[in-house]
Amino acid sequence: MRIELSEEQKLLRETVRQFADEVVKPRAKEIDESGAFPRSFFDQAGALGLAGVAVPEEYGGAGMDTLSYCIVIEEISRACATSGVILSVNNSLVCDPLLKFGTEEQKQEFLTPLAAGKKLGCFALTEPGAGSDPAGMLTTARRDGDDYVLNGSKLFITNGTDADVALVFASIDLAKKHKGITCFIVPADTPGYHHGSHEFKLGVNASGTTELAFTDLRIPARYRLGGEGDGFKVAMATLDGGRIGIAAQAVGIAQAAFEEALAYSQQREQFNQKLSEFQAIQFYLADMSTELDAARLLTWKAAWAKENQKRFTLEAAQAKLFASEMAQRVTNKALQIHGGYGYTKEYNVERYFRDARITEIYEGTSEIQKMVIADQVLKA
Repeated sequence: MRIELSEEQKLLRETVRQFADEVVKPRAKEIDESGAFPRSFFDQAGALGLAGVAVPEEYGGAGMDTLSYCIVIEEISRACATSGVILSVNNSLVCDPLLKFGTEEQKQEFLTPLAAGKKLGCFALTEPGAGSDPAGMLTTARRDGDDYVLNGSKLFITNGTDADVALVFASIDLAKKHKGITCFIVPADTPGYHHGSHEFKLGVNASGTTELAFTDLRIPARYRLGGEGDGFKVAMATLDGGRIGIAAQAVGIAQAAFEEALAYSQQREQFNQKLSEFQAIQFYLADMSTELDAARLLTWKAAWAKENQKRFTLEAAQAKLFASEMAQRVTNKALQIHGGYGYTKEYNVERYFRDARITEIYEGTSEIQKMVIADQVLKA
């Protein structure tokens, strides 16, 4: 695999970084404190082709590859982790499964406006009693002629407050467990579709996290994504790609924390010398830099595997596990380098520290990643 970026990818990185620095970063603190979903950011990102980076141009996307997508998510997350996950969900958890499993009719009706940033999507899998174990879901879908009728609820749905379209997973037969799970494309304006209030969280506070509820929601059978009982396969294949996006997000958060800690260490003086002149701080910076590069390379390797291998489950899980735990270590050191100032709202590092924590939880906890990795290793 190649580890250097193409000229096109370098230009993409420069363009996205400029957009992130000029448009995204100035609002990061505000949206974190207010929790207000930044829909205008998504609209602007969509206009730049960032809502469907790896979707072919014929379906409204930018027609780039998965590595390019990782570059976009890292650069946006470096400026604002909330904005990074909003884009990540639309790209990897909504556009990707529609591209992979959708019919031509579904691609034209839903994928094209989602990839073009004209609509926003969310991925509704998790339930109050079914997080890491989706087979325990209780949301049901009953066939009624040419329609399906959905009843149930979902929890912790990113983009849920503002999404125009949801990919909803429901069971056609609860007794079948994972074999009964089926995926449906559900427009948010469908009667019986409700979303709850915005959840205030430790980090990524403006990502529109909410509960979704479905009460006798009726949708046509042509909105089913894949066949009956294929939902578990759709979800697992989608999460593999989603984990690459979260790895890129974690790298972006850690990169921002490292840059600010490095700059601070070269300015702040104690005992008549710069912090950066103390060996303890130098060792911190060495560890942070090395771990960042390692996580980025694992993420790029996973992106390469998605483009070049039939299965990339192992690579995605390894990247997500290492990058998310790396982000926790790097942001912790960054805060420590800032000392008491790092614990205040005056500096950004406390936000990076909080934002990094979720990367070890959503789209599969670190414990789930280790289970997946072990399973793949033992099968080899």
